[in-house]
Amino acid sequence: MRAMVLRAIGQGLVLEERAEPVPGPGQVRVRVEACGVCRTDLHVVDGDLADVRVPIVPGHEIVGRIDAVGPDVVGLVSGVRVGVPWLGHTCGACPYCRSDRENLCDRPIFTGYSRDGGFASHVIADAGYAFALDESADPVAMAPLMCAGLIGWRSLVMAGPARRIGLYGFGAAAHILAQVCRWQGREVYAFTRPGDMAAQEHARSLGARWAGGSDEAPPERLDAAILFAPVGDLVPLALSAVGKGGRVVCGGIHMSDIPRIPYRLLWEERHVLSVANLTRRDAVEFLEIAGKAGVRTMTTAYPLEEANAALADLRAGRFQGAAVVVP
Repeated sequence: MRAMVLRAIGQGLVLEERAEPVPGPGQVRVRVEACGVCRTDLHVVDGDLADVRVPIVPGHEIVGRIDAVGPDVVGLVSGVRVGVPWLGHTCGACPYCRSDRENLCDRPIFTGYSRDGGFASHVIADAGYAFALDESADPVAMAPLMCAGLIGWRSLVMAGPARRIGLYGFGAAAHILAQVCRWQGREVYAFTRPGDMAAQEHARSLGARWAGGSDEAPPERLDAAILFAPVGDLVPLALSAVGKGGRVVCGGIHMSDIPRIPYRLLWEERHVLSVANLTRRDAVEFLEIAGKAGVRTMTTAYPLEEANAALADLRAGRFQGAAVVVP
């Protein structure tokens, strides 16, 4: 098999030839058709996340077909197309797993962080965290749904029944979530990097009622805001944009420090929340919703060997939508 491997934090990925991995009990091996490139992959490569296990193969927005099945696997067979997300394993025994909060598991395994991920021709996955996907759909188009879509959906659920919703950082997650919001009848207000007219036009093309820079105030008070940009300075701005009882949901796994917040921005029962990982229920719910809403992803494909270029382009904001690595 081929894999793009992070051998040391802060360095580029290196192409390696490896023996094909063998699935253990409860596991399947997936021949990767496509793997989305997520900002979390940048955080892994750059060392923003603690305890990155190197060498590691990044990538956790995986679409592929099962080509080997380990012992004790029920319900999945070779040839089935599946999606593999960030959360790849939970213990099932800790207080969080026992209280239907497996996203907060004390002993999790994360794809592309603590277990080799999808920037490769093959990947091992727990059968319980491999979700059956549409056999006829384009795997490149589906790949961003496995994290950008899933985390966006969990963020939206945490935002509550907001009618006017602000999306800060209009990238892979927001361009998916905007379509879901419009299908649900919500009003979308898109906040981009100041002066990024291309991203603002992209947001309007997906039905955003308003699009502007993150340094601008929306024309109306928001009911909730979701932050996908990992910029702590946006939290006070989002709080000032939401009305009484409004929620600000931080959707990223990593964010720069939040500056000092005047109490007046929190008063009147405003809330600041964070999203951590996902549950299998989130995946089942979102994949059904995405189909009903007719979600269409905008993608830029890169060959596996150009994964470093995909990461660099994501960091620099050189494309709209999502990047996808194709083995």
